[in-house]
Amino acid sequence: MSTPVLNPRKIFTIVEETVLEGGRPVDPVHRVAIVGAVFANPWAGQGFVVDLLPGINAIASDLGALLAPRVMEALDAPLEAYGKAAIIGLNGEIEHGSGLIHNLNFGNHFRNAANATTLLPAVEKRGPAGIAFDIPLKHFTDMKIRSHHQTVEARVADAPHPDEILVALAGANQGRPQQRLAELGKD
Repeated sequence: MSTPVLNPRKIFTIVEETVLEGGRPVDPVHRVAIVGAVFANPWAGQGFVVDLLPGINAIASDLGALLAPRVMEALDAPLEAYGKAAIIGLNGEIEHGSGLIHNLNFGNHFRNAANATTLLPAVEKRGPAGIAFDIPLKHFTDMKIRSHHQTVEARVADAPHPDEILVALAGANQGRPQQRLAELGKD
């Protein structure tokens, strides 16, 4: 196998603002930014690849470096919650996406950009182009802060193709709009 190079077919940005929740204004506005890339699966068409690490090492850092600053720019506010996703086209394995996003060479770009200290919550799944996927978000310094446990849904109409992977990062400027649950352990 030749060394893979990250060459995205598509880079996308989704920004969602919640201005009203429960019939009440959200102040400050709840903002979520999702940035992702769609690219050729470096292991597609090779059968079962035992050692994924050379391919992971070849593109994971470049992928994190591409996406992390774009999320921070699109969020346009200090980040308080974050997460990641890998959606693998039907001809790939879940492990192909998992290997890329569960790698410090990928995730540290986002942690460093956000001054975060926790692991990024994640979702991985295989599916056809246009599949909806949820990205779990947690607080960026303390995953036990329940107000920041939230999920954002995304979908890209033409991705991933069967031999592609879609990887996305998401960030939010605060916890859930109008959150009012007790702190963990106080309920």
